[in-house]
Amino acid sequence: MASTSEIKARIASVKQTQKITNAMYLIASTKLRKARSNLDATRPYFNALRSEIKRIFRTASGVDSPYFYPSDEEPDIPGTYGCLVITADKGLAGSYNQNVLRTAQRLLDEHPDTRLFVVGEYGRRFFAQRNIPIERSFLYTAQNPTLARAREISSLLLEQYDRGELKKIYVVYTDLGSSLSTTARVTRLLPFHRTYFCAATGRELRTNVTFEFVPSASAVLNGLIRSYLSGFVYSTLVDSFCSEQNARMTAMDAANQNAEELLSSLSLQYNRVRQAAITQEITEVTAGAKAQRRKHAEGM
Repeated sequence: MASTSEIKARIASVKQTQKITNAMYLIASTKLRKARSNLDATRPYFNALRSEIKRIFRTASGVDSPYFYPSDEEPDIPGTYGCLVITADKGLAGSYNQNVLRTAQRLLDEHPDTRLFVVGEYGRRFFAQRNIPIERSFLYTAQNPTLARAREISSLLLEQYDRGELKKIYVVYTDLGSSLSTTARVTRLLPFHRTYFCAATGRELRTNVTFEFVPSASAVLNGLIRSYLSGFVYSTLVDSFCSEQNARMTAMDAANQNAEELLSSLSLQYNRVRQAAITQEITEVTAGAKAQRRKHAEGM
């Protein structure tokens, strides 16, 4: 059985660790609120872009674009695919990184001819340890998603798509739901279905006004799609970052609860050991006094 000094040292160590987990919980909650605020500030602009794309399809018949399927079906397109994988820079976030990497691994198993574009140090280490080649690793931190970085990522993906090097582009990220529930998702970034923009969402603007597109409806549509993709990539970066902070908050809260249970158990063990030591001392003193009395009686 451990001594009282060893148990006291263990209790002090657990309390120090608990201070760290409490601090990480507070930091994660602050980052989560800030990231969601930044996303909410930019969301109206990209919602307006989507509305304009829907307007083009409603007013211009027969508009064609390389970023859309020619029909509402999803034909099988052979060739090389691209996959943007968004992970964190570090662990201590529960199963956040593992869920994303498992989803990406399933996509690789289904279509081995896939080029990986990785955001986050955790994902880079994972694929490097398994000798899985990475087409491009974005070396900036995943802790600070910005619109400029989203434009850089989307521009690189679009360049390869426009050159025909990539036939489809997917993004694997973690979606943060309204109820703070996280889900690892794989979403096709390109090409789009027309129904994705043509489907009615909310109140549609009904008008008989004729619009003129310069130089053409296809050129305007392609320009809007490039901006829309930047916003989509930015939203996936922010959603992943928010999900990471939410997962870290959950993990640190669980760590705090485990620490409380461990401290309760250690305190109980300390009291038992201390009481046993006191009882033993009292027993030894009583036995010594009894022996002295017996010796004194024999001497008399």
